[in-house]
Amino acid sequence: MAMSFFDQFASPSYLGIPLIAIAITLPWVLYPTPTSRWINNRLITIQGWLMSRFTNQLMLPLNVGGHKWALLLTSLMLFLITINMLGLLPYTFTPTTQLSLNMGFAVPLWLATVIIGMRNQPTVALGHLLPEGTPIPLIPVLIIIETISLFIRPLALGVRLTANLTAGHLLIQLIATAVFVLFPMMPTVAILTATVLFLLTLLEVAVAMIQAYVFVLLLSLYLQENV
Repeated sequence: MAMSFFDQFASPSYLGIPLIAIAITLPWVLYPTPTSRWINNRLITIQGWLMSRFTNQLMLPLNVGGHKWALLLTSLMLFLITINMLGLLPYTFTPTTQLSLNMGFAVPLWLATVIIGMRNQPTVALGHLLPEGTPIPLIPVLIIIETISLFIRPLALGVRLTANLTAGHLLIQLIATAVFVLFPMMPTVAILTATVLFLLTLLEVAVAMIQAYVFVLLLSLYLQENV
């Protein structure tokens, strides 16, 4: 029984074809396509306004050189939010519960920020490894610690997103199972548990959006250090 709780995180396949490709591609089909008209419908207008506000907020601390990343970061944010939200629907698969997928997003983007910093301003980029005013005996230790923390960043990005979504899905499934088991025996307790399940679902909707925002925000902060 305990093992079946983790079956929802296994990548599904049909006739030997992994369905994770469809789960990754499907969100792009759901977005309304802007038209060339002067006046759009309400859905496209709201979508454009939200993306414009998010892009402005994200690019605010960056200089002009970092604005080249606006399209990439905004698209990644929208993509992660859509995947996370669709994963909360019944009988669906959440690709972002796979650490391999999240690391596939985190490592190349983090590495790109490091390469940009080393190419454009190597002195400043290497200066982050040694805080100003460090006592001479602590210099080797701090350089090692800062280097380790630098290489842990992509791992933290991927693990944070994976762990939060996985924990939320497990809690929802555990409490939903408790509701079905308790309802024939203790209906009152089952109703109270169902209320907790409803509140937890609302919390998971917020977590799905917040974790996507945190993922992109941290990438923008890493970019800010290197541009």
